[in-house]
Amino acid sequence: MPSPIRLKKRKTKCNVIDLKKTLCLDKVFLYLKRPLPYPHDSPIILGTFSIDLTGMNHSETLELSLQLLRQPSVTPVDHSCQNIMADRLEKIGFNIESMRFEDVDNLWARKGTQAPVLCFAGHTDVVPTGSLDDWNSDPFVPEIRDGKLYGRGSADMKTALAAMVVASERFVAKHPNHKGSIAFLITSDEEGPSINGTVKVVEALEARNEKMTWCLVGEPSSTNQLGDIVKNGRRGSLNAKLTVKGKQGHVAYPHLAINPIHTVSKALAELCDTVWDNGNEYFPATSFQISNIHSGTGATNVVPGTMNTLFNFRYSTEVTAEELKARTLEILDRHNVNYDIEWTLSGLPFLTPVGELVNAAQNAIRNVTGIETELSTSGGTSDGRFIAPTGAQVLELGVLNASIHQIDEHVNVADLEPLAEIYEQILEGLLAN
Repeated sequence: MPSPIRLKKRKTKCNVIDLKKTLCLDKVFLYLKRPLPYPHDSPIILGTFSIDLTGMNHSETLELSLQLLRQPSVTPVDHSCQNIMADRLEKIGFNIESMRFEDVDNLWARKGTQAPVLCFAGHTDVVPTGSLDDWNSDPFVPEIRDGKLYGRGSADMKTALAAMVVASERFVAKHPNHKGSIAFLITSDEEGPSINGTVKVVEALEARNEKMTWCLVGEPSSTNQLGDIVKNGRRGSLNAKLTVKGKQGHVAYPHLAINPIHTVSKALAELCDTVWDNGNEYFPATSFQISNIHSGTGATNVVPGTMNTLFNFRYSTEVTAEELKARTLEILDRHNVNYDIEWTLSGLPFLTPVGELVNAAQNAIRNVTGIETELSTSGGTSDGRFIAPTGAQVLELGVLNASIHQIDEHVNVADLEPLAEIYEQILEGLLAN
């Protein structure tokens, strides 16, 4: 693996550093105290240094991505990411409104007062890094190696945020009197419990009857190539905590105990084997998954008194959360299980059918990348689940998702400007006069 560039003053003759081969742009930025000038036809002289930028193209999206990636915004901390974005948006005519709920920072920015409204949505918070020793570079000192930009949040989803801002700047410069409105809904509570983030902002907007027509969420939707997959819906997510009650006792005297593991085992097997629905044109069949089972004292000679189980439904539009609850309880009751159950609905399923937003995205992706995109509802949940119930058309479109939440999270540098161009063309298709 190439070593990152480290600038040190020397008394020898001028040294040439080729940034096209390997670079730690963040370190160079800090050394210069300003962004690198692009493009450049000859080396830049820095005292005893010559930095070779010949052939490198200027990328506003990359520069803003690096600025955001330097912020250690581990959920729910925003760490000034929203301020960085707001400063840029305010300069092009956006009204900035900060909405803080408890420990969560949220940004609602809007340019224009009329409908229709195209909203860019996303999050500045990132998941924890894990052991720093496992990373090949500091997760909050972004580095470019072999054409990939490494750093926590590079794929999920700070580069998409940068592309959204840059796309809006370019669109407004071309269309200062565009129709309708452009908005940004940004939170620092997407990777956490999602209690004081997008859902609270949506509630505040609904209370004052401020509506979004279309919403473009910058989650990393692509699989093998930028734009090959866009998410036009998501399955619902229903969680349950099941506590099965028994009677603790000695394993040598089972007639004096009630083993909760035994009493619930057939019911759990039936829950696992049940076909809840067959899906439909847009959604796969509903799935039931047990994620955790805990019981016992740790001793081999004690029958446990309780068993705790966590399970989840990822469900399609063919069934409702209430129907899933009812069918689950029927199975538990039929097997004479003594239990308590707590339900948590993480999100309702939603679907954006082919229409204005989908068509605009498909056209933009085709124009920029030359490929035909595939509509999908697979994967986990996103904050789109809070926005769709307002009646907005919701679509998720972002970079490749192969490395999200992983050690050495990264994104292809070559995808950043095309993503900004895709976003800009969607703006053109929906709001240009």
